[in-house]
Amino acid sequence: MCHLCETKPVYQFTNKRKVCAKCFTHWFEKKSLYTIRKFEMINQNEKISYKNSKNFKDAVLEKILKIVSEKARIELIKLPSKKGSHKTAVSTSSDDEAFEIINIIINKKSKKLETLKPKFKKIIKPLYLFLDCEIELYAKINKLKYKPQKKKETDLQKFINELEIKHPEIKHSIINGYLELYN
Repeated sequence: MCHLCETKPVYQFTNKRKVCAKCFTHWFEKKSLYTIRKFEMINQNEKISYKNSKNFKDAVLEKILKIVSEKARIELIKLPSKKGSHKTAVSTSSDDEAFEIINIIINKKSKKLETLKPKFKKIIKPLYLFLDCEIELYAKINKLKYKPQKKKETDLQKFINELEIKHPEIKHSIINGYLELYN
């Protein structure tokens, strides 16, 4: 049963707490707004561009940006528009960032690590603190339109995904370690 409202759960956190679809949606939206505020990604009256290539991450990014636009009076610009924007939102997740951090470290290209911040120059990453499975669940619960895509995994990605199964939160630990380094 859902930890908060005693209905059928759709997601279980690593601490074994279960939540229903309504509570999961509330948690997801609250955490995305927290991420935007914590990393000072968006200011009022800014123009934010984004791309929707019809995958689940882009569909969720678009929905979250629309929620933010209602609260912060920002203008959304769907790429490839010619209008000038202040920042560009990209739909990378903790999975993407954790893989990239490890890949950069393994390949000894530490100068590239700075580009992986949640906000780097004019690039912002509102889904930075979410796992792919959380983003996809949010898209399904909210019946967002997207095309399922098969993503080819590298050996490194397979290894980290296997680690995540055995040691939940490993991707978040990689992200948190990185953030401690750069803050």
